[in-house]
Amino acid sequence: MTNATTAPVQPLGTAIREISSFDEATRREMVASAQPAVLRGLVGDWPAVAAGRRSGAATVEYLRRFDKGNPVPAIMIPPEVEGRVFYDADMSGFNFLRNRLAISAVAEQALRYSGFARAPAVAAQSALVSDCLPGFTAENRLGILDGTVEPRIWLGTAITTPTHCDEWNNIGCVVSGRRRFTLFPPEQVVNLYIGPLDFAPTGAPVSLVRLDEPDFARFPRFRQALASAMTAVLEPGDAIFIPPLWYHNVDSLERFNLMVNYWWNPAPDVTPVTDSAFDALVHAVLNLRHLPEPTRKAWQALFEHFVFGEPGSAVGHIPPHRHGVLGKVQGEALARWRIYLMEKLRQGR
Repeated sequence: MTNATTAPVQPLGTAIREISSFDEATRREMVASAQPAVLRGLVGDWPAVAAGRRSGAATVEYLRRFDKGNPVPAIMIPPEVEGRVFYDADMSGFNFLRNRLAISAVAEQALRYSGFARAPAVAAQSALVSDCLPGFTAENRLGILDGTVEPRIWLGTAITTPTHCDEWNNIGCVVSGRRRFTLFPPEQVVNLYIGPLDFAPTGAPVSLVRLDEPDFARFPRFRQALASAMTAVLEPGDAIFIPPLWYHNVDSLERFNLMVNYWWNPAPDVTPVTDSAFDALVHAVLNLRHLPEPTRKAWQALFEHFVFGEPGSAVGHIPPHRHGVLGKVQGEALARWRIYLMEKLRQGR
């Protein structure tokens, strides 16, 4: 008899909405809505997709045309793990080995392993296309985005990237194979049992719950997360829009898979102090988490007002020339704030 707390669960969830017409107005609406969307056939006219529809071998041949031999980060996962990128048994490390190879070498390895029922899983993840496949973008353009947004390549055998989130707008385009995306809205973070913030197999912190076999005895709140799950299976030529901070689990469903994705800043007219708002989260955790509850509640009120309140609500009573850090900070003022923060961190006080 199967243990009820670990019985496999099919996380069907709700179907992600689909968009079939693509233009600038559609892109603006999609991004402004901050809701995920499937864009069927968005890149169906790419030459790379045509190769992907033919076979994995055709995809490898197509990529080889552009490969200049520059090494990219690659991983290898032992067969017994069944392609799940994760921690090792005691979370002292990860369940894969790292390497650096040319992208066509990873593709050839993935194609070779795809011929065996039980073989190691291999993947190249998040490699800049401009670094490893110069010329690829000229033939395979994503027209709904500005050309300055650089694509990245995700290639390998059938692997599972565990539930995590990114802080940028994201469009993922399936080139070869099929991928299943399971998404959770940002507020489900409390039910996803996120692992260490500073030690994660994917770079971004990941959920410790195995989506295909959730242990509800250990992770009971995950049932609530599943109730809000959204899912879609993408074929070659399809794409998906994932808004910032939406959690997503990605299953590569074929023995050979290729995807290209694009990340871009959700607020392009604002220059941040650092490249990542995750820095602010870490800073807040280190400075506020240990405080007594009344003090943390007081800081919560300040953050709600000054950070998360309605735009302008904290400065409407202040003359514009005195908005300071509460206004639009750029240029020399932004440089001064960077120096101020770096100096405070350097001093440790």
